[in-house]
This record gives sequence, structure tokens and C-alpha cells, in this order.
Amino acid sequence: MTAPALPASDARTAPEGPAVHDDTHRERVPRLWHELRAVYALVYRDLLRLASQPVHTALMLVQPMLYLFILGGGLAALIPNTSLGGGYQTYLFPGVLMMTVQTPAIMVGIRLITDRQSGYLRELLMAPVHRPTLLLGSCAGGTIVATVQGAVLLALVGAIGLPYDPLMLLLLLGGMILTSFTLTALALTLAVGLNRPEVFNMLLGLVMMPLLLLSGGFFPVDNLPGWAHTLVAANPLAYGVDLLRRCIALRAPDRAAASTGIAWSGWQPPLLLEGGLLLTTGVLALLWAAHRFSRPE
Repeated sequence: MTAPALPASDARTAPEGPAVHDDTHRERVPRLWHELRAVYALVYRDLLRLASQPVHTALMLVQPMLYLFILGGGLAALIPNTSLGGGYQTYLFPGVLMMTVQTPAIMVGIRLITDRQSGYLRELLMAPVHRPTLLLGSCAGGTIVATVQGAVLLALVGAIGLPYDPLMLLLLLGGMILTSFTLTALALTLAVGLNRPEVFNMLLGLVMMPLLLLSGGFFPVDNLPGWAHTLVAANPLAYGVDLLRRCIALRAPDRAAASTGIAWSGWQPPLLLEGGLLLTTGVLALLWAAHRFSRPE
């Protein structure tokens, strides 16, 4: 005798439950793997560009070094140490680190626009990955390149009188990673809606110089008028400079700047809060840029 056949509903539903779950899991894992490979490919592309252009990389480090040793050395004789809590070169060092990571972070935004003009971006968009993944890969690549270039200057801490303290160097490296990520995300946010690099460069000229001057990287912000303190408190570059300067103060308090840096109505936010605000700013900027980038062109 043959076994009685299952009802149509039982025959349809009994074996399909685990199979559907397994198929969904199999599809999800390769999909995530493709997204991660796309991020890796874009990061690898930026690292190859960095390694293949040593002269360009060296020239990008010349300007921060000139600021540190020529401007810093010249003004050190004019500005008394008592007004800063240490030498002017030590005070200037976080601002120079900010300048160093700022340039490669901005270049990510310029490359996004030039890739759109050359048609390379259209080829990237044909890849079987989500559009925000491509933006994440560009942001990760820019963050790593900016951090690598900033790390070169960490070898010069002894030349300005700071100790080669391993923990301080790690703190500064972590601060540069966070600052580089935020600056790269902001650059992508500015570039994602533009089609001409000339417009991007013009906006940078209008925006970056005031942000640098109000970051506290070149002179203390304590004596600025009240309205300028409000701008400083809203300036992400000011939080990056203050974060780096306070990392130095943790390990070299005798050379820490006497300037209070960022203050909210006379209250200085904790170091972790400043880092959290920087991270939040970078994440929100990247999410907004990804939203804009997801729109079909």
C-alpha cells in the first residue's frame, strides 16, 4: 500500500519553513560580503594612490611643517610662555595636526566631483552594491589616508619639546582618526550635491579659513568677543583641536596650554563628550550625504 499523501497545505508548508530560512541566510551573507569587498576596494584604491604619489604626499606635509617650525619658531620668541602654559610651538602642534589631516580629507570631496565628471563614478554605480556603501568606502579611505599623513608628524613631537610617550602618541593617533573621519564626512556632505570642483573649492575658501581661525589652533580663543565664542562652540574643528590638545595635557601636564579652549557658558565639556560630539557630527554628516547620494542621477 502506498502512504497517504499529505494535504496540499501540509505538503506545501512542512518542508519550506527551514528551506526559506536557509535561503535567506545564504543570500544575506554573500550580500554583506559584497558590500565589505566594495569598501575594501575603495580603501585599497586610496592607499595605492597614496603609495604611488610620494612627491605629492611629501608636498602636502611641507605646509604644516613650515607653520610648525617657521611660524611657530618665529612667534615663540614674541609670545611669552606664561600666557600659554608652554612654548608656542607646543601650543601650535594640535592646530598643525589638524591642518595635516584636513587636506587629504578635503581631497575626498574633490575626487567625488571629478569622478562624477570623468564618468568613473557612473562605472562604480554599476557595481552590485548599495550606493551608501560606495560613499562609506570613500569616507573610510579618506580617513585612513588623512590619519597616515598626520601620523608622520607625530615623529616630530621631540623637536618641539614633547616627550615620546607611547600612550600620548596613541591618544593623539586616536584623536586624529576621529577628527579625520569627521572632516572627511563633512567634505563628502559638501561635495555630494556639486558637479563642478571649482564651486567646491570656492566654498572651501569661504568656509575653511573662518573655521581654522576660530578653532583655537593658532591663538587662544579666551579673549575673543562673546559672539565669536558662540561660533567656536559650534565649530567642529575647534573640538578636534581641543581634543588633541587635551590628549597632550593628559600625559604632559607641565607643557599643557593654559587656555581653556571650548567652554559652554564657562563650563568646559569633558574630553569624552568632545569626542562623542565629533563622532556624532561625522556620523550624521555621512548619513545625510548617503541619503543625498542614494538619489538617482
